Amino acid sequence: MGGPPREVAAVRAAVRADLRAVAAARPGALVLVACSGGADSLALAAATAFEAPRAGLRAGAVTVDHGLHPGSASVARDVEVACAGVGLDPVLTTRVAVGRSGGPEAAAREARYAALQALADSSGAAAVLLGHTLDDQAETVLLGLARGSGTRSLAGMPPVRGVFRRPLLGLGRAAVRRACALEGLEAWEDPWNADRRLARARVRHDALPALEAALGPGVAAALARTARALREDADALDELAERRDPFRDGAAPVAELLAAPAALRRRWLRRAALAVGCPAGALAAAHVDAVDALLLRWRGQGPVHLPGGATAHRACGRLLLTPAGGDPTG
Repeated sequence: MGGPPREVAAVRAAVRADLRAVAAARPGALVLVACSGGADSLALAAATAFEAPRAGLRAGAVTVDHGLHPGSASVARDVEVACAGVGLDPVLTTRVAVGRSGGPEAAAREARYAALQALADSSGAAAVLLGHTLDDQAETVLLGLARGSGTRSLAGMPPVRGVFRRPLLGLGRAAVRRACALEGLEAWEDPWNADRRLARARVRHDALPALEAALGPGVAAALARTARALREDADALDELAERRDPFRDGAAPVAELLAAPAALRRRWLRRAALAVGCPAGALAAAHVDAVDALLLRWRGQGPVHLPGGATAHRACGRLLLTPAGGDPTG
């Protein structure tokens, strides 16, 4: 008897490797597939339903209704039926209110991840599996490059972060979608994926195809490999920065900051800004540049204003970061 089609086998193998790691840490635990109804997450759902029992795990699904499209509740019900149909249990649905901070894509993402984390916590799930593919990773790297936010931004999406796991990052979108079709699953296409008012849609439909046309095939895979290498470097530097961080109660000696390599110093500045309440999604490289200028191009200038109402100020040989409502003069 022959095995499954090549694409189905590849998705199952990727999921199998991930589930083994979960099972080793928490035998018999529940894992949840975050399923939007798109082809990528449906392929992930089918593979997880197949592999989880073989790994000694329970497998369910969760779909998040953002309420952003007409008929979104109907789509969520269809996702419930599809996930139950491949054998996932429980199948959970949660509706979220999407804010406006950071633009529609960022606001929807923030609401979605918060809801998934809350459901993981309440259900006791050991992991939430996400259906991001190699192509999604390449798009993320290009978006990070456009923002100019540094190494961490170019490192893309991590395979594992907390409860979230991305088993399909090594597989191309075309293969994953082919697996979905071969499983006989009918996918829903999110209209946002084709909306060129959104940056990711422009990268997907315009920028990446243009790069492939100009440079030849394999650009997406090369970007994903770059992300992996940069993530390893960024992780090492972040660990070193945490161990040697000179900031205490929002202040650090200017001389110590200037004596450090720029890669460490800028990480310290970002960590200090986050510590005084700057929202991570709003804190850009330009803000860190402005704080760094208090060290490198000091002319007695006044405080630097940061997202969230925080400020950075230099006084008496120290760099001070102050939360919103604090005294910006130190």
